[in-house]
Amino acid sequence: MRIIPAIDIIDGKCVRLSKGDYDTKIIYNENPLEVAKSFEAHGIEYLHLVDLDGAKSSKIVNYKILEQIATQTGLKIDFGGGLKSDEDLKIAFESGASQITGGSIAVKNRAIFEKWISEYGSDKIILGADAKDEKVAISGWLEDSNEDLIPFIQDYQNKGIQYVICTDIAKDGMLEGPSFDLYKKILAEANGVKLIASGGISTFDELPKLAELGCEGTIIGKAIYENRITLKQLENFIIRK
Repeated sequence: MRIIPAIDIIDGKCVRLSKGDYDTKIIYNENPLEVAKSFEAHGIEYLHLVDLDGAKSSKIVNYKILEQIATQTGLKIDFGGGLKSDEDLKIAFESGASQITGGSIAVKNRAIFEKWISEYGSDKIILGADAKDEKVAISGWLEDSNEDLIPFIQDYQNKGIQYVICTDIAKDGMLEGPSFDLYKKILAEANGVKLIASGGISTFDELPKLAELGCEGTIIGKAIYENRITLKQLENFIIRK
């Protein structure tokens, strides 16, 4: 299972929110590049970079930070937040993203998202399926949709999607543990999906459990920043694999 730390960006700074609420913002570091380099120094190869300003303004905003991290580290970056147009996607890939994550766009403009899958390939495009009570939530979680989570994932699997990041919003940033039952259900019903668990991860012991379930990766945010899980523990987990 891949270990994928998260860096969320507001105003060029590394922040975390709770349940996606911008009013709960905590700034953890003024320098995202510094944070990314510390991940890489501990053997981490992947990074989940979220442009929260972009998510709010519905267009890519913090691509310069993406470019900085991509050119000054060897991390493979998946980038999301506000990607709404072909131009946004072009900027993200030209700035060094290895993959992009589309969430709201996959609900609100299926035609463009399906075009991206066929144009760029399913190894480059990740479906962001964020959930609240097993319904897909969109627009930085400010809106609920009427889409049922698992049929939504299955439908996109039929369109070629392989990678899915699923965040249970109720768990995000709460350090109360991830949604094991939800992930188990997705893995059982969306056959062959490469599921990346996100939200709520709070202790190191949860990681082997997620790996055992069959998650392809896990995104870890606040637990790292609040030292609930140390980079040394992650380094040892990666080596042990």
